[in-house]
Amino acid sequence: MRQVFIEQRSDFLNRKTGVIRERLSEASAYIKLPHIYVISGIRRCGKSTLMRQIAHQYFPSNDFFFLNFEDERLFNYDVAKFNQILELQIELFGNHKTFFIDEIQNVEHFELFLRRLSDSGYKFIVSGSNASILSGELGTRITGRHIETTLQPFNFREFLRFKGYEERLHDIYLAEKKAKITGYFEAYFQDGGMPEYLNYDVGEILTRMYDDILIKDIAVRNNITHIVPLKELSQYVISNFGRRFSYNSLQKALSFGSVNTAKSYCSFLDESFLTMTINKFDYSLKKQQQNEKKMYVCDHSIIHKVSNQLTGDSGRILENIVANELAASGLLYYFSGTRECDFVSFNDKKEPLLIQVCADLNQNNYSRETEGLIEALNFFQKEEGLILTMSQEEEIKIQNKTLHVLPLWKWLMLLGK
Repeated sequence: MRQVFIEQRSDFLNRKTGVIRERLSEASAYIKLPHIYVISGIRRCGKSTLMRQIAHQYFPSNDFFFLNFEDERLFNYDVAKFNQILELQIELFGNHKTFFIDEIQNVEHFELFLRRLSDSGYKFIVSGSNASILSGELGTRITGRHIETTLQPFNFREFLRFKGYEERLHDIYLAEKKAKITGYFEAYFQDGGMPEYLNYDVGEILTRMYDDILIKDIAVRNNITHIVPLKELSQYVISNFGRRFSYNSLQKALSFGSVNTAKSYCSFLDESFLTMTINKFDYSLKKQQQNEKKMYVCDHSIIHKVSNQLTGDSGRILENIVANELAASGLLYYFSGTRECDFVSFNDKKEPLLIQVCADLNQNNYSRETEGLIEALNFFQKEEGLILTMSQEEEIKIQNKTLHVLPLWKWLMLLGK
């Protein structure tokens, strides 16, 4: 055990801090609180690196303990032995009051240890890859005593920094800079934002991560012995991302024995952070649950690798990028009346932002895209909405409404300012 702890700490301290994540700015407030600080997100999205960035910036004297329960040498570790862990950590590294723990969900009943030491004045910064485990156990045992940050793969602004481009707001108005940024966006559109895949450009990394999610994070954790139906549903929803569905329609399309199986498998995909389900907007929560839903994928690189669609739909890929950006900052729905509006997003002030997404606004889709957005604007009594495209930029006035048409790359950059 001493060897494991020494190696883990050394590996953590020698880990490069990498591309500074936007979520790092939240840490300055969170680490001052007595609450357990939980960093959740899909496998390989950079949770460990974010922890290293927090340690580097806020604990420069390395006055903390570190544990990684993704290490196979600690698999099936008994929570009753946590006292031994604490004693050995103090013996090896001195008496600190902060724990960084990676992939905490791999230890059964971990919340008991966290609660006991948290009550004794220890600070915990932990990461995990399963939302149900982290929210369930922590929510039950440590009610009101934990706060959570969900980390996603690189957004476009982080992708630019990964490529060595330090963006500045006025760059979007300079022709030479715009050309460079649009070139980077085309690369982001193709490659996505999974850090490890971007580092090595080996497709096997995405395939292996996807398999690990289905097998380790979902099948093993939920005692699913027949994994083929789970794989079939996963591939189906990834291939049909952004399209409306019901659990009944999934059950029929995949010949499942019951609707509950389709519903459970979809929730497992969401809990692993592989997908995200959004509801049709309705003021009635009951109707939100009953109405058709949409699913989006955590990163479009996975769509390129897993989808069985032979031809890409650039408009839907743009839509998936927008869905992930909006989900990071507030509540997210789609709107449907006579026409449909892709997204209704609510910020902290509960102000709705209405967005339509298409690759190109042209004579074939002009009526559909504008009328759907205007109907949503009328419903929410708003005067302005957004249409995000690959490259178009203009302003449209219709029925006393202003529709701002913007290239998606520009909107993404403006969000970071």
